[in-house]
Amino acid sequence: MNELHQETSPYLLQHANNPVHWKGWNSHSLDSAQKENKLIIVSIGYSACHWCHVMEHESFENDDVAAVMNAHFISIKIDREERPDIDAVYMKAVQVMTGQGGWPMNVVTLPDGRPIWGGTYFRKNDWINALERLQELYKQQPETILDYAQKLHEGLQSISIIPKNDAESSFDLELLSNLVSKWERSFDWEFGGMACAPKFMMPTNYEFLLRFGHQTQNQTILDFVNLTLTKMAYGGLFDTVDGGFSRYSVDMKWHVPHFEKMLYDNGQLVSLYANAYKLTKNKLCKDVIEKTLHFVEKEWLTKEGSFYSALDADSLNTENHLEEGAFYVWTKSELQEVLQEDFDLFSIVFNCNEFGFWEHQNYVLIQKDALSEIAAQQNIPLETLEQKKKNWEQLLYTTREKRSKPRLDNKCLTSWNAIMLKGYVDAYKALGTPEYLDIALQNANFIIKNVWGSEGNLMHSYKEGKATINGFLEDYAHVIQAFISLYEVTFDEKWLHNAKQLTDYAFDNFYDEKAQFFSFTSRQDKALVTAHYEVEDNVIPASNSVMADALFKLSIYFENSYYEKVCQQMVQHVIPTIDYPSAFSNWLNVLLHFSEQNKELAICGTTASNYLNIINRNYLPNIIIAGSSTESKLPFLVNRFSETETLFYLCQNRTCQKPTSNFEEISNKLGI
Repeated sequence: MNELHQETSPYLLQHANNPVHWKGWNSHSLDSAQKENKLIIVSIGYSACHWCHVMEHESFENDDVAAVMNAHFISIKIDREERPDIDAVYMKAVQVMTGQGGWPMNVVTLPDGRPIWGGTYFRKNDWINALERLQELYKQQPETILDYAQKLHEGLQSISIIPKNDAESSFDLELLSNLVSKWERSFDWEFGGMACAPKFMMPTNYEFLLRFGHQTQNQTILDFVNLTLTKMAYGGLFDTVDGGFSRYSVDMKWHVPHFEKMLYDNGQLVSLYANAYKLTKNKLCKDVIEKTLHFVEKEWLTKEGSFYSALDADSLNTENHLEEGAFYVWTKSELQEVLQEDFDLFSIVFNCNEFGFWEHQNYVLIQKDALSEIAAQQNIPLETLEQKKKNWEQLLYTTREKRSKPRLDNKCLTSWNAIMLKGYVDAYKALGTPEYLDIALQNANFIIKNVWGSEGNLMHSYKEGKATINGFLEDYAHVIQAFISLYEVTFDEKWLHNAKQLTDYAFDNFYDEKAQFFSFTSRQDKALVTAHYEVEDNVIPASNSVMADALFKLSIYFENSYYEKVCQQMVQHVIPTIDYPSAFSNWLNVLLHFSEQNKELAICGTTASNYLNIINRNYLPNIIIAGSSTESKLPFLVNRFSETETLFYLCQNRTCQKPTSNFEEISNKLGI
């Protein structure tokens, strides 16, 4: 065994028996490189990554490759999900050097950690040749490598700085409209999403577009969001048999996914489909929510109330070899055997034809048309077809459960747990299912008990009773956001006070007054080769944009002008830099908070919770809600409680209209 057997990450443990002398990222490993004057190989991946497994099998399990790596390099393996800070810094370097990035990611650095070369997946011989050339160059012409490393390092430092915009700016709907118009040119009007492949879901994009379309009454944008959510739910990307989304599709039609299922995707997508359901009452959205949460509860929810991280893309096929998607795909003969006389109708619904074919006689189930259209074409009642579809899925589920299941990544990441927590809260808002709130509260209490330390800090990772790795900004941002969402459905002010306590800790340990952004890593941790301020929204929104969103809400609840000022500064600096809005959509959502349409609603009285549940069933992204059923000391609610009646206070820019006890009147003003 190499040193990775001491780690807890499932991904690192997968490499513990490689002949490569892998080490973990720690001071001992880094000191060894400096002491022995050896180049460092930093190899980064994650447990559900198919091509990470391929490179391991081809190269890292190979004795010839191991001989080269062991002779001349200090080799460090990193789980990107455990160390998103290291991943971000070296990903930036790889993107600068090669123009692209991804996983597995492999970087060679100087003994001090400054990168000199890198890329993603390499074939065995290419990998050996590159390492031998680098070692020879480092030995014979060290000054050439040192000079390149310094220039790259200076370049990385310069691009980590976000330009300041000191000019005061106010909300500008025209700016937003222009950005959306530019964005529309990339829309795929056949299958939804962007007109490119591979195709990532990017939930934050559609959260913003849903809100923008709703607030500007832009039906074209709303239609596009609806098309996207429909086609994603139809595609092989969504597991219609057991629920849950894979990470992305390799084609334009959301058909063939990279089959790994990630907690963070499913948490965000539940929130997105919940908000869409509140606006449209589309039954498909409800089905997606319920199926996905059933999957999450069955496969990822632990007895402690936490959530596991992921299911692998690979599983054992019938020949007992690991194969991508083996658990999920079907041959025509398998489907005929399971479905019997219903196969012909099933094949119309799920396209057992050229449209649904993948490779090697395998089909990935994909729906092309709405059930209502198919029922009409086949001259059968819609209710009959809907019931048949449920029956088919149950038959396929029973058959599929006999297969070898994908490997589970059983670490619990704080940020991802908080994203899933918020997904459960948003589902509860939309559907009112009490179990969803119960699970959200269990998870919140897990976070408080197990990963929130006595010193005020969050830990990033938890497994088998042990919390490890000091938390990153993403952990604080998403937990704060999740706690605020719990307040929005319970009016229990402890969740706001918890959110504020974590916010103040983040200011003390992450906020950079000079940059006017939050650093990704805490000042309590050893600095990496370059600073990292996460500002671009990706498959997960940037931790700074999530913080900005939370600061805006907390500034209202606690009447804290400093929170608002910092939020406004961050938005002010980011907005002028936006070229492609898809990478800044959560910032655009925060910008919408400053529109004239944004309002605050306080509900104060003994029956406040009853009205809260009714209001939460409606899509009101421009309303920040607060309330209490007893006297409150929360600054926004002070002196607003009445024991004799429930009062509604509708406010804007901290100026409130005369309170009313007439719910119909307030409903009309809210547009519900």
